[in-house]
Amino acid sequence: MIQVNKNGLRYYQFEIFNQHKIKHGVFTRFGGVSPFPYKSLNLGSTTGDSDKNVALNRKKIFDCLDLPVKSIFDVWQVHGNEIITTTNPRKLDEPHKKADGILSNQKGITLFMRFADCVPILLYDPQKKIIGLVHAGWQGTVKRIIQAAINRMKTDFDVNPDDIIAGIGPSICRDHYEVGKNVVENVSASLPEFMDKIIYNRNNSTYFDLWKTNALLLEQAGVTTIEMSDFCTAGNTAEWFSHRAEGEKSGRFAVLITLD
Repeated sequence: MIQVNKNGLRYYQFEIFNQHKIKHGVFTRFGGVSPFPYKSLNLGSTTGDSDKNVALNRKKIFDCLDLPVKSIFDVWQVHGNEIITTTNPRKLDEPHKKADGILSNQKGITLFMRFADCVPILLYDPQKKIIGLVHAGWQGTVKRIIQAAINRMKTDFDVNPDDIIAGIGPSICRDHYEVGKNVVENVSASLPEFMDKIIYNRNNSTYFDLWKTNALLLEQAGVTTIEMSDFCTAGNTAEWFSHRAEGEKSGRFAVLITLD
């Protein structure tokens, strides 16, 4: 990924996307207005920060990429595998729809999500000009949400998976993601073909590799061009928000993508 510093904000971009006519960014926690423990570019309004701070931070992000806030399309992320295709932005006074994946083929729409350990996955088909953004925590990963998104791209837009390029963004890495019996049982039931590659045992503890799992699911779905960020949120809370490392009062960082 490429680091960009602009207007006091720091964000990252995937190299594989920069040759294409899209704008995107994975924003760090730097450059916002929120106080501790949300310091400072927090985009989450459900963990205690004020709506005013979140709105100001959102405007900073959109201004940074020269985008209008009114172009936003975001959802209420619920750790499922529902995918929404949109042809219009969400009016800021409209309720959020529940989903964890969003797609569009329309200019003037900015797909936008919030993260703090779960895996952001950005998708783009340069042939059909389709963008996608997916929120994959352990539950969404086990529910194969990224494959649900690829299937929806095929159904709604007749996309060839081999044309899709994907970026797997900053999120909790294997070494910081210790899991219990319930998670392991769910992984075993839903992803048996990958178990020996994604579940690790060390010092009587078990760890789940969300990065590798989603890469394997993408490859299984026919996507071969994948860039991995390799930035661990839980291991670097100076730069990223992390629910695992910081607890319930953590902020959320922003990820967005739009056709240019």
